Amino acid sequence: MWASVDGMSHLGELAFVGLGLWSERSISLLGVEEAKMADIVFAELYTSLMPELNLSKLEKLIGKRVHVVLRHDLEEDCGKRILETARKAKAVLLVPGDPLIATTHVDLRIRAEKQGIKTKIVQGASIISAVMGLSGLQNYKFGRSVTIPFLNVGATDSTPYNTIARNQKAGLHTLCFLDVRAEERRYMTVEEAFSVLSALESKKQHHAVTDDTLAIGIARAGSENPDVKADYVKRLRAFDFGRPPHSLVFPGRLHFMEAEALITLANAPEGIREMVK
Repeated sequence: MWASVDGMSHLGELAFVGLGLWSERSISLLGVEEAKMADIVFAELYTSLMPELNLSKLEKLIGKRVHVVLRHDLEEDCGKRILETARKAKAVLLVPGDPLIATTHVDLRIRAEKQGIKTKIVQGASIISAVMGLSGLQNYKFGRSVTIPFLNVGATDSTPYNTIARNQKAGLHTLCFLDVRAEERRYMTVEEAFSVLSALESKKQHHAVTDDTLAIGIARAGSENPDVKADYVKRLRAFDFGRPPHSLVFPGRLHFMEAEALITLANAPEGIREMVK
């Protein structure tokens, strides 16, 4: 058994390992070492799209078979299969991006610790830091993030729109995660996100997302050739971002260096210098 610093006896171990953003090569060396030491390796691949992830190559890299778990296993069954393994052995859960961004994984870690299972975290590259780095926006000027969901017929969830509006009022940037439905192989695009927000703008009319609102689209962060484009919504909707995954940012008040970064790194229009305050 393992023993923690508080003297509590631990059964086995569950390590959460971030896979990064793009392919099996995005995992850190520490993550590879952790997986190699595991008795059994699980992976969930539904919370985010890793376009170039090759499961066979990943298994060859870590020297272990990877057991893919589904949304049902983690959310409805509360990770029962993983926890049962971790009670008596060393288990690793591979997760796209950083391993504890999703609340599902935080919940699993809490369950493990409450059951006396030691947990460990190996961080991975996150879309949050990637978006900030690629755009040149300053991290401390971001407000609350939000997910823009695919809307069902008749659904009118205003949370994404309201979040953008509140952040804008406070002068803060908004990072929008775009919906992923891995089981259906549906990954929201920037254009689809604008369609959702435009419908909400027509309903709410707070002028948070209009044709003249500045936005930044980012596609395939973590790859060798990501697309990063800043422009007003009316022009950005016509920009071809290529294949997913896509992310969307609505800037708040800009620092002069942020404006220069968007013009230089994201081909933003020169007029955004007027937004500097």
